[in-house]
Amino acid sequence: MAVGPDISDLHFADAPDVDQVPGPNSKRLLETQRQRESNAVAYPKNIPVAFKEGKGATIRDVDGNTFLDFFAGIGVLNVGHSNPYVLEAAQEQLGTLAHTVDFPTEVRMNLIEKLNEIAPGSLPDNNRVIFGGPTGSDAIEGTIKLAKYNTGGTGLIAFRGSYHGGTAGALSLTAGKKYKADYTPLLSNVHFAKYPYPHLQGKSGAEAVDEALAEVRSILNDPFSGVTNPAGIWVEPIQGEGGVITPPEGFLPGLSEIADNHDIPLIVDEIQAGLGRTGQWFGSDWYDVTPSVMPMAKALGGIGLPLSATMYHEDLDTWEAGGHAGTYRGFLPAMRAGTRAIEYIQSHDLLTHARDVGEYMRSRLREGTENNSRIGEIRGKGLFIGVEFVDADGTPDSDVVSDIQQYCYEHGVLVWKAGRYGQVLRLLPPLVVTQGQAETGIEIILDAIDELPPQSA
Repeated sequence: MAVGPDISDLHFADAPDVDQVPGPNSKRLLETQRQRESNAVAYPKNIPVAFKEGKGATIRDVDGNTFLDFFAGIGVLNVGHSNPYVLEAAQEQLGTLAHTVDFPTEVRMNLIEKLNEIAPGSLPDNNRVIFGGPTGSDAIEGTIKLAKYNTGGTGLIAFRGSYHGGTAGALSLTAGKKYKADYTPLLSNVHFAKYPYPHLQGKSGAEAVDEALAEVRSILNDPFSGVTNPAGIWVEPIQGEGGVITPPEGFLPGLSEIADNHDIPLIVDEIQAGLGRTGQWFGSDWYDVTPSVMPMAKALGGIGLPLSATMYHEDLDTWEAGGHAGTYRGFLPAMRAGTRAIEYIQSHDLLTHARDVGEYMRSRLREGTENNSRIGEIRGKGLFIGVEFVDADGTPDSDVVSDIQQYCYEHGVLVWKAGRYGQVLRLLPPLVVTQGQAETGIEIILDAIDELPPQSA
């Protein structure tokens, strides 16, 4: 018997339903925010709205406008806003015991067991889990410490197009110059290899993979590559902020082989791709790869509660007590919510649902833009979808993505941008999005594309 309500019962029934945006109450709160909060606030500058409540794959603003949420807090809300099955447990736990640092509790052990149950490759029953700070960046920081501690090395290998977080170590592994230019120097001895991106590189998938792997081998083998004492390789199984770059077959297995040959860990960043986002529990499952180390966050907290964790092979569990810590590594409401979210995904077969609905969305986008020269590529796995836009010369075009985002906002669908130049429309609907909602949302996106001005020659 399925736990919790059916996915069809989770949402505001009237979505999408938009009158005027931004409405007067949103404008008032946006102005208050502008006057009182940091200039670092970013998202309202692209979508000027103030929210009030959310249900499932829908969200409502303070003026009563109701949207299909195809962004879900950057992929945080995999089982939707306020999922009753998850919310009930989190609320109950909050009223019982909320914070235990790292003392054992049934709640903590239950989540660890559930993560062991869904772990990729050969990690089940061969792993250890550590909780640290509440964000993905915190988890990445822990992986850097773990890799250095086990190898004695200092060299960090990451990839162009990568995003791993905003704290100093995570930012060091992040490739985007705009995130880090004002904060250097960061960690030293960090080296970026090519990530296979056939569309941008003008190569076949096999050629892009061969070139990327050859570059990693060169970094490790060339005595004049500049890398000293490598500690590990950090990679996203699908690059998110980089533009939903889905690597061709052979890349992750090849990378795993290289790491094994050099006796260094392969750290697969599952912060955005994990917990069912791609239609598998983890992005690495698509490639039959077992990570040495696997940081998780985002959807781990079930309904948006902050929580991160890192799973790693038990052979790497060489830390002494206190080797990695964090005040909020015992936030039990998030742990209980995480367990419930996994149960809900299992009970409602949302991995299959995500694959099926995601394939429909990509297929409909391809069909609806078949002769549109603006479309560079439509890619992704499961409900992790990217649509790349190009100009008449075939170069990345970010302006049209901003126009599409605005049109969708005005017509009740929240979407976001990604890519090195902001040229990729990124879709991250909750796994509980219904087929009907997917159809409605995609038609609005296609309308937005059709409304674009003619492409200049």
